[in-house]
Amino acid sequence: MKFLKAPLMAAMAGVSVLGLSLAAPADTQAQGSVPVDVWALRDVVNAVQISPDGKHLLVHKVESRDGEYLLEIYKTDDLSKPFRRLNADPMEIISASWVSNDFIFGTAWQVRRQSVKRPEADVRDYLAYSYSLEENKFNRVDGNFGIVNTLPKDPDHVLISTGTAVADPNGVDPLAAFRPRSYFKFNLKTGARELVLRTGGKIRSVSAWDDDGNERFAVSPDFDAGKYIYYYRKPGDSDWTKFQELDIEDPKNIYRVLSGFHGIVGFDPDNANIGYMIDNPAGEDKAGLYEFDFTTGQIGKKLFQADNADVMAAQFHSIPGNSKLVAARFPGEKMERFWFDEEEKALYDALEQQIPHAWQVSIASRSLDGSSMIVTNRGPHDPGSFWLVKDGKLAKLGSRNPLVNPDQLADVKYIRYKARDGMIIPGYVTIPKGKPPFPLVVQHNGGPAVNGMVGYDEMGQMLAANGYMVFHPEIRISTGWGQNHFDAGYMQHGLAMQDDKDDGVQYLIEQGLADPDRVAFFGWSYGGYAALVSLSREPQLYQCAIAVAAVADAEKQYLGRRDTTLKTLDEWNRHRGGTTVNPINEVAKVNIPLLMVHGDVDRRVMYYHMKDYQKAFEAAGKTGEFITMKGADHFGNTLSFSHQQQLYTKMLDYLANDCGPGGL
Repeated sequence: MKFLKAPLMAAMAGVSVLGLSLAAPADTQAQGSVPVDVWALRDVVNAVQISPDGKHLLVHKVESRDGEYLLEIYKTDDLSKPFRRLNADPMEIISASWVSNDFIFGTAWQVRRQSVKRPEADVRDYLAYSYSLEENKFNRVDGNFGIVNTLPKDPDHVLISTGTAVADPNGVDPLAAFRPRSYFKFNLKTGARELVLRTGGKIRSVSAWDDDGNERFAVSPDFDAGKYIYYYRKPGDSDWTKFQELDIEDPKNIYRVLSGFHGIVGFDPDNANIGYMIDNPAGEDKAGLYEFDFTTGQIGKKLFQADNADVMAAQFHSIPGNSKLVAARFPGEKMERFWFDEEEKALYDALEQQIPHAWQVSIASRSLDGSSMIVTNRGPHDPGSFWLVKDGKLAKLGSRNPLVNPDQLADVKYIRYKARDGMIIPGYVTIPKGKPPFPLVVQHNGGPAVNGMVGYDEMGQMLAANGYMVFHPEIRISTGWGQNHFDAGYMQHGLAMQDDKDDGVQYLIEQGLADPDRVAFFGWSYGGYAALVSLSREPQLYQCAIAVAAVADAEKQYLGRRDTTLKTLDEWNRHRGGTTVNPINEVAKVNIPLLMVHGDVDRRVMYYHMKDYQKAFEAAGKTGEFITMKGADHFGNTLSFSHQQQLYTKMLDYLANDCGPGGL
């Protein structure tokens, strides 16, 4: 690790942007258009946190469009200059957070390989680190580790686990939950790690730890019996007790396995034998928040259940170390809250009244005495802002993209429409300036089971800024909208799941919002698969499709990852396009233009998808454009400024000039 001796930016005043050295072209900004180079920026400020004693801020930021992330630490009583500047040369710091007044814990990575040999073979190496503010010193451990619990009662250690530094946002790997993990106590002072638990056999993954470092709730498959078993234990117990078991060969139980939010999510601070559980017991379509009694092993009182969505998370008190339950979280117009704590609700209400364009307001960190905090906001008119509350005053510290004027951003409307079979589908529509009907771009990203709730969507806003209305449907199989919504997508890739997108287009046309002769499809990952499926739809609603990082050969994708240990999950994986509509087998039916873009080191949807599809496409006598992004991986946080600049420039040019007769 190296220490940067001289700042690249002169000062960080309380109301100024944190360390951006770029400037947008004044003429284009004045005219109301946003240059592609502005959209293509990596998040300028990625994180801001305050130390538990309220004396220091950490700022994770990038200072130039081609630069790498670094850390700055400021004293909260002097924001005019950084107290420390740190980087991880030759690696790049990708995360950082306070775990005590002295220590910061985080992760760094470095590209070390130039090709991907097999699925999920990352081109990067990882390390975990701790940094002591007092000693001005780093300790590190090589490997892909993420923090599981800060162990607030043990200031010298945190609990970490393997393979968790970068979360999987797309849920494409349904067997990830069954892969054994190792859990360690990481010594912040020395960098040493002590094995706490290596899963495997009876226990495959621990999903809940208490603040004393006790494992309390675990899930495990019994491969021979075809069961998915939940275990729990009370503090001090030496062995696990079975809570319940599910027949994993029943497709109705896949929802629990793949949702990612079922299980214990916290503990009653006044009673260690009461936990908080997200579950949908028998007969309940929507997952709710319940009490769980560790003395009886039974689900108890229902605390909250929403009418139209699953409870996906619980929120706890904003002061560190206070584990009081304050709210249940569920999707709607935004990620909504049902409040249990009036005092915390009043605090959030006050913040929302003072922060411009308040939408998804969160307290990212707070001092132990409660007097100082970092607040974030993100929404249709805010790419992501960071605010300091100190001494009763609120000051803006920075933005993820300070070059975007909030007034230039588009409104996002939450809709619910009826699909052709009567199912209600939620969706989000980004509405450009001007009067309808608008040219429409249907946008769908990864998963497809992942909840794609839209708060601030950079690509959607970029398209809207160029005059396109953008429609993001929460199609059947999307999580967060209940078990029936999820189950209705089983074996429906390219079929009813595709109908949901088309039915949303028809709804927007009938509402007078979309021009029926100017509709395009854009998708990434699973959405790229859906974009390829749209090429041959009859009747054809679309003028063109743009497929990025697309699953073009669903059968080959399945065979390259196949794990037959659990038959139903294997079947679920196989049916994700492999037995319904496989795009590479449909090229002869293509009837609209295509732009296909793929990174050549994509670990999730490997590069062969585009190369094989291009070969089949051209052999069928079809014409399309195929663009390779050199050195680009699958996930947005791995893309450089140049990758995004290349992609966004090409997308806008293609839509304007090559999307059907005369462009979109």
